[in-house]
Amino acid sequence: MAKDPICGMYVEEGEHALQTTRYGTTYYFCSETCHVQFQAPEKALARLKRLVAIGAALTVPIAALTYLPIISDGAINNLVMFVLSFPVQFIVGFRFYRGSYDALRSRIGNMDLLIGLGTSAAWLYSTVVTFVPGFFPGSETYFETSAIIITLIQTGNLLEYITKGKASEAVHRLLSLQPTTAHVIRGGIETSIPVEKVEVDDVLIVRPGERIPVDGRVVEGSSAVDESMITGESLPKDKRSGDEVIGATINKTGLLRIRATKVGQDTVLSQIAKLVEEAQVGKAPLQRLADRVSAYFVPAVILIAISSFMFWYFVAGIGLAFSLLAFVSVVIIACPCALGIATPAALLVGTGKGAENGILIKGGDQLELAHKANIVIFDKTGTLTKGRPAVTDIIPIGTLSETQILGYAGSVEKGSEHPLAQAVVNAAQKMNVALSDPSDFETLAGLGVKATVQGREVLLGNSDLMDKFSVPVDSYAGRLTALQLQGKTATILAVDRDPVAIIGLADTVKETAAVAVKALKLMGLDVVMLTGDNERTAKAIAQAVGIDTVISGVRPDQKEAHVRSFQAEGKKVVMVGDGINDAPALAAADVGIAIGSGTDVAKETGGIILIKDDLTDVPKALLLSRATVSKIKQNLLWAFVYNVALVPVAAGILVPFLGPGIYEVLPLLAGGAMAISSVTVVSNSLLLRKFNPKI
Repeated sequence: MAKDPICGMYVEEGEHALQTTRYGTTYYFCSETCHVQFQAPEKALARLKRLVAIGAALTVPIAALTYLPIISDGAINNLVMFVLSFPVQFIVGFRFYRGSYDALRSRIGNMDLLIGLGTSAAWLYSTVVTFVPGFFPGSETYFETSAIIITLIQTGNLLEYITKGKASEAVHRLLSLQPTTAHVIRGGIETSIPVEKVEVDDVLIVRPGERIPVDGRVVEGSSAVDESMITGESLPKDKRSGDEVIGATINKTGLLRIRATKVGQDTVLSQIAKLVEEAQVGKAPLQRLADRVSAYFVPAVILIAISSFMFWYFVAGIGLAFSLLAFVSVVIIACPCALGIATPAALLVGTGKGAENGILIKGGDQLELAHKANIVIFDKTGTLTKGRPAVTDIIPIGTLSETQILGYAGSVEKGSEHPLAQAVVNAAQKMNVALSDPSDFETLAGLGVKATVQGREVLLGNSDLMDKFSVPVDSYAGRLTALQLQGKTATILAVDRDPVAIIGLADTVKETAAVAVKALKLMGLDVVMLTGDNERTAKAIAQAVGIDTVISGVRPDQKEAHVRSFQAEGKKVVMVGDGINDAPALAAADVGIAIGSGTDVAKETGGIILIKDDLTDVPKALLLSRATVSKIKQNLLWAFVYNVALVPVAAGILVPFLGPGIYEVLPLLAGGAMAISSVTVVSNSLLLRKFNPKI
């Protein structure tokens, strides 16, 4: 059984079922109305607006003719109301008949069936009274009842539809940023083609000021690229040959040639859209109760309605008119509109708000599980830290300045591809230090490097390297140890076998790590670091960010076992990792959060993906889950109370106290109350748009 992404009803899957495929996912629909609404939302919205306008224009005079003495002749008055109500019943209300047919064909009950039965009963009764006077006792008609109910419900549908549009604004704005054309080199000639026709391995030209059409890799040129719409980084990122670029980001300065690596539904933008769409049709565990109720609700309501009619007509002898109205009232007032949208409405707005803030939630179940979390486990490398080494300390132990030290160190490492070497070169470049080309370069495995720079012998490495070349460093042992206790790699620079500096390197902590950990603790959550790094380095990082519990020396395949051990203790675990090495742990956790997923959105194992490489989004995601689940609970409470309380009233429980005259207004009140209930649920969910936690 699939679930209709528009109305939430269950639908039988099969080749004959109404279906459509988007972003590689197939969706099934209970009716053509929902199908059209999903495929062409703008057209469906425009049509719904027209129907509501027609319904209102015709319903107002029908109500006036019913309650005001405008036409004195009753027969003519009824005939005019029949003419006015006909288009309301069968044009404005046609969607309910089509939905009823689709429901019966699929052998399921939906709210269209309830509305179709109730309004048709009232309208047909009134039509018989109009054209066959005396067939039923009494001359009252209820054209206004069916017309008002249909118009009110369609108005509620319009408000709900507008709310859905608002909830998805962030994603639509994102998708609209993708350029429509691309400049492709084919056969040595530059050609402009629609972006949909770009193929993997095509070489594209992107000029300054243009948006990059698809995901790719730079093959020629260098430039600064504004990726703020994807990563949230305010500063443009420098791109050169070999760097990845993301579709729809802006090329700011230089001309780039890129090779397309992901096109169509595989691009970052398409994957974001897919994830959000799947989340918005997802089902949270809280919704299972509503689903179970809905599965039995429609037949139960029809049974209650028929029983009510039969009791009041055959047992109580209240008369056909009032007995029929009892049937109509039960069917209309029990319509599970609010119940059906209670969870989807909150999920829709919650996931839309998350996407707006760079928090992609793969399903409603992730939101509910996240709000129950009581422990957050962080991976270290690439999660709490930047994942790449950087120079953290330059300690002169001679007469050279920092600039001179970086000049020698950067020059000797210039030709090396080792991460530590690149860190030294990057530090020199940041200080605009001119680097020389080294000669006689030699790598000594496990020790360091040796080269000649500007005619001088330069050594850069550990204490063993210095011992090998008889460089005295014993007097600096204390400084080396101090750096190592901080979890840093300490290297010694010697020029002509004279020690001139100690350089400390480390995988540096992300700027937002300490703030995020503090926020999680204030939320009452336990915070743990789980890493494969050595204990000394792990504890140094943990101390820097404020984490008290550290589990170090853990292989990637052992992380899952640690997650499960916490779960065995009754903990609800949130695992935060980079989504690659931590995949088993992310999958095993109750909720996996992938940090800084960048261009690999589709590959992440986490249930929640944070587009921005900002750790404060972890507490924000958990706070969003709490706010969304709170709205779901409020919505379900309102929907259940409404249905449970008013069905007995519609069945006639108040007739012994207020008399059968209550049925003259009850259908009208039923339709109004049902529409108000749906609008209340949607409006309550819409309050989530104000979610803006300060971390």
